[in-house]
Amino acid sequence: MIVRVFRRYRVFKIGARMTTPQFSLNSGFNAFTTAQDVLSGISLEGKVAIVTGGYSGLGAEMTKALQNAGADVIVPARSLDKAKAALAAIDKVEIFPVDLADSAAIDAFADRMHQSRRHVDILIHSAGIMASPLGRDTRGREMHFAVNHLAPFRLTAGLLPLLEAANGARIIALSSRAHRLAAIDFTDPQFQTRPYDPWKAYGQSKTANALFALEADRRLSSRGVRAFSVHPGSILTDLARHLTREQIAAFGAYDENGGVRIDPERDLKSIPQGAATALWCASSPMLAEKGGVYCENCDIAPLREGDDPRPEGVRTWAADPEAARQLWTMSEELEALSVG
Repeated sequence: MIVRVFRRYRVFKIGARMTTPQFSLNSGFNAFTTAQDVLSGISLEGKVAIVTGGYSGLGAEMTKALQNAGADVIVPARSLDKAKAALAAIDKVEIFPVDLADSAAIDAFADRMHQSRRHVDILIHSAGIMASPLGRDTRGREMHFAVNHLAPFRLTAGLLPLLEAANGARIIALSSRAHRLAAIDFTDPQFQTRPYDPWKAYGQSKTANALFALEADRRLSSRGVRAFSVHPGSILTDLARHLTREQIAAFGAYDENGGVRIDPERDLKSIPQGAATALWCASSPMLAEKGGVYCENCDIAPLREGDDPRPEGVRTWAADPEAARQLWTMSEELEALSVG
C-alpha cells in the first residue's frame, strides 16, 4: 500500500484503484441543511430505495423524502404493525418483515427482492442500536456488532446483484461521531473475554460502519456500486431508548425548559437536518465517481488523527484501508460468505 499526503488529507492507493480523498467538496450545504434542501430539484423517478429502520426517527424522514422525490421505497421492518402505523400517511411504500438480528430473515428478504426482479439504486443502512446492555444474537455475536455491522454486511451481500443491475447504485451506512470511542478490537470483537462496555461496543460498531463503506467502495466501484458512511448529527430519537434522561441531559440535549435542544452548530439537529447527509450521499451529483468517504453536514468530512480534540471529522482508525480489508475478511468468515 502506498500512502501519499496532500495538504491536510490522505489519498490511499490500493492496487490500481484510488479512493476518494477525505476532503471537503465545499458542497454549499451545512449543519442546518434539511432533507428537503438536499433533494430540491432532484428527481428519483424510477429509482428503488431500501431503507432499514425506515419507519422510525431518521429512517422515517428518509423514507418520506425519498418518496416525495419520486423513488419507490422499500422498508424492512421488525414490527410490521408499528411500521404500517408510522408510514400510513406515505404513499407507495412497501414494508416487509425483517429482523436484523436473524440471518435467516435477512436472507429471506434478499430472496424476496430477487424474486421481484427489481434493481436497487439506493441502500441505506439506517437501523441500529446504541449503548444497550450486553446482548447476543442467535449465533452468539455481540448485539451492536451483529445488528449495526454484520446485518448490513449480510444484507448488502444478498442484494449485491440487484445493486449491480442498477448501474450506479449507492450504499449509505449510518456511522456516528461515536466511532471516536473505539477502533475495532480484532482480537475480541465480540467481548468474549474483555469487560463489556456499552459505549465501546457502540463505538466499535460505528467504526465498523465507516470501514465497511471504505472497503465496499474499493471492491464494488468497478461494478457500478459506490458506498459512503455518514454521521447524521446528534438527534434525540428512539435510538436513545437505553439511556436515562440524566444521561441524555449530560449530552446537552435538553434546553433550559426541558425540551429537546436544536442547535446544529453544536451538532444537535432536528430530524429533517439529521436525515440530510445520508440523502445527500444517496443522490448528489457532486458525488458521481466518488465513494468510500465518511461524510457529515452534507459534505465529505476532514480526516483527523486519533488525539485531535476537534469533534468533527473521521478518525484515522475508521479510514484505514488495511483495517477495512481486515474487517471485511473477518465479516466474510463470520457470515460464511464471499462478497465482492
